[in-house]
Amino acid sequence: MSTENLNRYWIPALDINKKVITQELQYYLGPDATVRPYTREGEDGFLITTPGECLTDEQIDDICRKSKEVWEKSAAERLGRLAPRAGAGNTSKRPLHDPIVISRPLKKRQVEKEK
Repeated sequence: MSTENLNRYWIPALDINKKVITQELQYYLGPDATVRPYTREGEDGFLITTPGECLTDEQIDDICRKSKEVWEKSAAERLGRLAPRAGAGNTSKRPLHDPIVISRPLKKRQVEKEK
């Protein structure tokens, strides 16, 4: 698939584990979606490339919850014991989430006008 036909979105890395978003992205956005670390205006985040729309707030919340579980499990393993899952029922929205469009494909009508 040509990169001209793909949307590119940046989301902040706040509360998102790189391994989790890498594993979950194609589940949510399909097999053509990709993600990579990307710094925008000095802030670390992820660049998502997809033929469709970006992740929804609910999908981002799910990725944040799974990321928190991964970090808690990792911390518990370092301590040699399992930590309780604090806030396991918390469904609060991820603060400051607003995907930023990096690029979108041109529509056929726009391409014809530019010729």
